[in-house]
Parts: sequence; C-alpha cells; structure tokens
Amino acid sequence: MYLDITLKIVVGLVTLLLVIRLLGKKELSQMTPFDLIYLILLGSFLEEAMFDQKISILQVLYAVALWGMLIYFIEKMVMKSEWLKKLLKGEASDLVVNGKVSIRELKKNHMEMEQLRTLLRSQGYFSLHDVEQATLETNGTLSVLPKAEGAPVTPAMLNITASENQPTYLLIDEGKVDGDELKRAGKSKEWLRSELKKEGVVCADSIFYAEWSGNKGFYIVPYKE
Repeated sequence: MYLDITLKIVVGLVTLLLVIRLLGKKELSQMTPFDLIYLILLGSFLEEAMFDQKISILQVLYAVALWGMLIYFIEKMVMKSEWLKKLLKGEASDLVVNGKVSIRELKKNHMEMEQLRTLLRSQGYFSLHDVEQATLETNGTLSVLPKAEGAPVTPAMLNITASENQPTYLLIDEGKVDGDELKRAGKSKEWLRSELKKEGVVCADSIFYAEWSGNKGFYIVPYKE
C-alpha cells in the first residue's frame, strides 16, 4: 500500500513538472484561465488516484500520459490557428481608447468601473484623466498607456544623449565570490581583487553584497557599516 502511494506521488510530481514545462516559461500571472484549468484538472486526477487502491499505477500513468499529450496537441494547435487561439486563450480588450472608457468592452468583460479603477490604481494611475489607453490582457492584467502630459520625461525630450543601460552582475553574495557571475561579466578573480582594493575593500569576506555594471561600477554593502 505504502509503495503504491509513494509511486503515485512520484509520478504525480514528475507529471506536474512536465506539464509546467509544456506550458512554457510562464509566471503564474501570465497564465490564461485555460492554462490554469490544465493544472487544476491534472491535480484532481492525481488526488483521486492517490489514495484509491482500485486505481493502479499503470492506470495513473495512462491517464497522465493521455492528458499530457492532449495538452501538448492543443498548445501546438493554438500556436498555428489564430481562430483557435482566440477561442481558447481569449483576446485583449481595449477598455480605454483615446482617453475614453469603452462601456461596451467593460460589459463584454463583465467588469464594473470600480474594478477598472482598482486595476488602474495598481498600475499607479489614480485618475482616468491620466490614461490615454488601457488594455485588459488575456491573463487579466491591465496595460496602461499614459497621456503625453502625464508621461515621465525622457532624455530624448530634453535632447540629452543618455548612455545605454548595461547588465548588472552579483559578484559577491554574503561574503562569497560568485565565479559564474564573474565569467558572465567577462572578468577574473584577480580583476575583482584589484577593483575591490580601489574601493577600499581588503577581503571579500567583509562584503555582504556587491554588484557591478560596466557603466555604473560597484554597489557594495559591507557587513559592518
């Protein structure tokens, strides 16, 4: 009995990992309702089979394999068919266009104005006066385009040439040098020691956190201020 339960748990865990991989590298917030149904129903299958001794491990494997193949097939079909994609995944809706709320789109998505205002506030917009366009994405999040007068000032608006952003590398984490990050940055341990000396740091052990980027240099947090 215990061996049977153990095998079912192992199969269930491996299957969940495989299904998540089939769905691609998505965060939970990026999943559509259809994606979540995949996982919920799979969880139901496994829950029913886990403690039911009448269901054998082979039956569990068959059900899981069939479910996984169906998911894979549907995902491939969705990628090839725009009509099927809209049917199963839904499509984005423009709730605000040219600064005006679309009542028709609100009703179509079964939303109230207060729900729209809540989503806008979560994006940092506390008045519809500041919104040029707002789109409800298929995963339920809201993408907002602010009006020109409410948009942040950019270097281009001021005719200023700004340096391009460069990636940041975590070189020291809790007193330990991260060799992989050094390689990604194209640097060596000798270079790191030399640069730390310039920053007044004798030993990496005294550093809680140290990041480096090509255009901003080091940001160091020592253990003792």
